[in-house]
Amino acid sequence: MKLLQERIAREGRVLPGNIVKVDGFLNHRVDTALLRACCEDIKAHFAGKPVDLIMTCEASGIPIATVAAELFGVPMLFVKKAKSGNLGPDVYTSEVQSYTYGKPVTLTCSKNWLHRGDRVLIVDDFLARGQAMRGLIDIINQAGAQLTGIGIAIEKGFQGGGDGLRAEGIDCYSLAIIEEANESGIRFRE
Repeated sequence: MKLLQERIAREGRVLPGNIVKVDGFLNHRVDTALLRACCEDIKAHFAGKPVDLIMTCEASGIPIATVAAELFGVPMLFVKKAKSGNLGPDVYTSEVQSYTYGKPVTLTCSKNWLHRGDRVLIVDDFLARGQAMRGLIDIINQAGAQLTGIGIAIEKGFQGGGDGLRAEGIDCYSLAIIEEANESGIRFRE
């Protein structure tokens, strides 16, 4: 998506460790008009595919997943990354290695909100190595739900997560795929 790529090139910064910082418009201070345009593109890609629920990880995926859920006319469910006393004991969990936090985290989702047969579209802000996506897929499988696909705003293609998911036959659609990110700048996949 050209609009998102232009915004990343203009306002994004690369921090040590290949961290792409886009907190001025995507995941801290949020440009809702940009998110709507991104989600319209995601919706067009998944047109005709069944979607009962949009799923994401807390916290930075919540804004884009909320806009996507509104456009699809379905609920949004975010999976928690920290143990929460208000979830109760009846939960699905999946342990993943967090690229952002640099440590293992346990993804947790109440069984009240994800059911057998639900058709789930994952929508998130970033995809790097794909560990969070694999954790969400694990939770979807535990529930007996079905994965419709994955919609991502920014994929760090040089870290291989999206390519690995696609190789498994998963419809992983990314709006901007970064091939290289360093102090020299950001280069996108054509």
